[in-house]
Amino acid sequence: MQKKLIALAVAGLASGAALAQTNVTVYGVVDAGYLYSSGNQSKANGGGTNTFSGLSSGISAGNRIGFKGSEALGNGLKAVFTLEYGLDIDTNQGIGTGGLNARQQFVGLASDKLGTVALGRQYAPGFNASARNSALDATDLAIQSNLSVLSGMSITPNSPARFDNSVTYTSPNFSGFTVSAIYGFGEKDVTKSQDNGAKYGIGGNYANGPINVDLLYQGRQNVVIPGTSAGFVVMPVIPPTTPPSTTITGVPATPTDYTGKDINEWYLGGSYDFKVVKLFASYQELYTQTTKAVPGTFKGSTLWTLGVNAPVGPGTASLSYGNLSLDNTTMKDGESWGAGTMYSYPLSKRTSLYAAYSYFSNDKYSLPMQTQLAPITTAGSPGIGAVGESNYAIGAGMTHVF
Repeated sequence: MQKKLIALAVAGLASGAALAQTNVTVYGVVDAGYLYSSGNQSKANGGGTNTFSGLSSGISAGNRIGFKGSEALGNGLKAVFTLEYGLDIDTNQGIGTGGLNARQQFVGLASDKLGTVALGRQYAPGFNASARNSALDATDLAIQSNLSVLSGMSITPNSPARFDNSVTYTSPNFSGFTVSAIYGFGEKDVTKSQDNGAKYGIGGNYANGPINVDLLYQGRQNVVIPGTSAGFVVMPVIPPTTPPSTTITGVPATPTDYTGKDINEWYLGGSYDFKVVKLFASYQELYTQTTKAVPGTFKGSTLWTLGVNAPVGPGTASLSYGNLSLDNTTMKDGESWGAGTMYSYPLSKRTSLYAAYSYFSNDKYSLPMQTQLAPITTAGSPGIGAVGESNYAIGAGMTHVF
């Protein structure tokens, strides 16, 4: 009898251990295609045309590999984690030779009744909201994606909307309504006794049937502008491959002139699915205190977009338009606009072919808007975009999701 009791106890412990094991899912996206882009250089840089022709990684969807899992802790509570890393499959950047490029990595606790709290590098509310309400989603030829990230906005489906050192809260779904909030600690630099600046955001999403609406606010404190590019102060990005201290057209990088101020943003976007056609719209504003009255700086910007997608044959056709306006400090206000289209053809539930085109036009008081995939030159200047000029990009490729 004693042996039977011992055997039952061991079996019970084994069963409990099995139930407590973490369920891990491996997932990812693999995307590559051909890209051709072309645009005129500004007259200040000698004129002429910049072009690129070759393979590009992540035209339709950012390449990634991820691991996510959960463990039931009892009473409706579970531990959750995500480790997700970006890849550049045409140049062997990512896990391996190029090292890790974390898109998001966090650990947290989740409850169906109370919501989820997580710690790590995470998406701010503006990341998913801006992707949900764009006809071209978060693709690298998408109009909202390009105009927002290249003008220094953090409400964008790009890396500026991923906050390091952050704590997040996501509420349960209340009849289609959810709330999300994030706070990214600035964390003082102990070697310089310098506060690197906190980031925060809060957003509400309503998704019920054919309707989706997002309203959110994000802010950055004690912002240090890293440098200048093409005669304007970058706030804070041309893509990460641009050296932050690069001087182009003789404008020096002077970060001490633009230190310690705030940048605040708000966003309203929505979509409505009529089945035969789906409509998208968004409007966002940025206010900054980081500029001084010197040529090439701006104190605010607005961006609005309109879009539509519809089933065409077995695939989906999409159209998008966006307009960016700059409130310049010492010169006329600037404007850039872009338009794009894309057709995606599914070969299966996980594999699709696509073709896309985007066009951007910049006036001489604006920024050198372009597709994010246009390569940055070795001098650090934008690849095909130029102030006062237009440019375009066309790409086609294949995406597989696993």
